[in-house]
Amino acid sequence: MEQLSDTHFAKAKKAGQALNAASKSMRVLSSVEWSPGCRSRFLEKGKLPNPRYAKVDTSKTRDYIKEARAQIEGDHVVFEWLGRLANTLEATVNLIETRGTKEFFEHSVTLYGQPTQLMLDGKTRVLDLARHMDASLADLDFSKLVMEGAEHQLTSQEFADELRERLARHFDSSAPKVVITKELSAKAAASSKRIRIRESASFTERDIEQLLQHEALIHAATGLNGNAQKHFKVLGRAHAGTTEIQEGIAVFAEIISGAMDPNRFRRLSDRVIAIQMAIEGADFKEVYDFYAERTDTDQAYDNTRRVFRGGLIEGGAPFTKDMVYLNGLLRVHNFMRSVVKIGRADLIRVLFAGKMDLEDVPALAQLACAGRLTPPKFMPPWAKDLRFLVSYMAYSSFLNQVKMPGFQAYYEDELKDVPVIWDFAG
Repeated sequence: MEQLSDTHFAKAKKAGQALNAASKSMRVLSSVEWSPGCRSRFLEKGKLPNPRYAKVDTSKTRDYIKEARAQIEGDHVVFEWLGRLANTLEATVNLIETRGTKEFFEHSVTLYGQPTQLMLDGKTRVLDLARHMDASLADLDFSKLVMEGAEHQLTSQEFADELRERLARHFDSSAPKVVITKELSAKAAASSKRIRIRESASFTERDIEQLLQHEALIHAATGLNGNAQKHFKVLGRAHAGTTEIQEGIAVFAEIISGAMDPNRFRRLSDRVIAIQMAIEGADFKEVYDFYAERTDTDQAYDNTRRVFRGGLIEGGAPFTKDMVYLNGLLRVHNFMRSVVKIGRADLIRVLFAGKMDLEDVPALAQLACAGRLTPPKFMPPWAKDLRFLVSYMAYSSFLNQVKMPGFQAYYEDELKDVPVIWDFAG
């Protein structure tokens, strides 16, 4: 692969600087926030939410994107990466400008996809995985999966104290600050500099490991590593073009570290199913009823709000961002398996140099080879020491070649009359 000349590298840096400036103001989630009145209107009065969205000035962002495009030339993989980023940020501007309209959904699909789209194999849909996981876990009694006394409940303060200690081990003085706040709809939210904890929430020790693996060692770490890039600080920015792979790596991290649990996996699957319901015309109340059968009223409202924020309350045009968790997981898992198979596990570490899409790996690997990309300082243990991951992926690849129905039928027959023993829940 041909290296960038000094002249072209200078242009690439200028394009990256302009795109970094453009992405700075494109805060999609804050632009589609709902006021607290929408919750009371629905839960207390039974009326559908009527969100109003604050005006966002996107003119400067469009100017920055135009400035970046003027520097992008030729078909080198680095310019291709920057071109894709420019397209993504332009689609993000379009998304923000069309909040509350049917067009919002079209731009959402451009950025995040939709549940029925086919993956690279031409046959797998994210919706298929979501329905499979939902059906597989539907009748499972989660309370019987944990031995009595094995899971200790924590207050928000206890959780924050333990999290601070764990973060210090991985990040030293660069550890994100942990803050307890009353003003947060989710139990926790994280950036590279701060992790906010909702004061009224309760937690378990597993929640610490999940947040550490997902939010801190992926989202915060890649943000810090991206900010440390001398030439392309845009790699430290979270934007729509990086969301799918960021969430995919984060969910993969939960699985590979043993932090994932069935309840959480089912929540991720339910998000995909709920989005598809809205695409097919279900309104806010219908999707809320779907969730209300599975959780409490407050959580059902929050889950439904995630689907309809920015879109149409009457259905048909949802916000599809929440399907990226499973879609990203599928893409990341197959990427990991593929690079292990071809003997290129070194490329896994490229993913931690900043926030990126998998399609960007060739460009960033080329920059790294030329000494123009700083190696990642912060990574989860499983990425620092790839021995377990490589072994797991090699085994996983073999399992795909084994005809499982024969094995399953054998054990189902052997175990059908075996009594249930040791009820962990007591």
